[in-house]
Amino acid sequence: MKTFLIIGAINALLAVALGAFGAHGLEGKLTPKYLGIWEKAVQYQMYHALGLLVLGVLSGTTSLNLNVAGWLMTLGIIFFSGSLYVLAVTQIKVLGAITPLGGVMFIAAWVMLVIAAWKL
Repeated sequence: MKTFLIIGAINALLAVALGAFGAHGLEGKLTPKYLGIWEKAVQYQMYHALGLLVLGVLSGTTSLNLNVAGWLMTLGIIFFSGSLYVLAVTQIKVLGAITPLGGVMFIAAWVMLVIAAWKL
């Protein structure tokens, strides 16, 4: 599905840009703990951007319905990485409570891909 190729590519682009910003723009402005949180957000955003690209390619070559998995990955990026980015720069610890919701969405997305592949 073209949508997930686009969303995946945009998220990969953002992960690279945010990773560079974290390495150069936030160096010395965040403690190592919060810089590590920023890096974790970038890492998981990139992993799932690549996952979205895979879903986009697969949905164009098979009859698998991967829409749910794609939207779960997209929402997972927003909740997981987004909450970590905000946590890193604001240091408002309560935002860390949102992060696991994104993690559950990531897990559910991969489960949906497994189920779809199992049905092949």
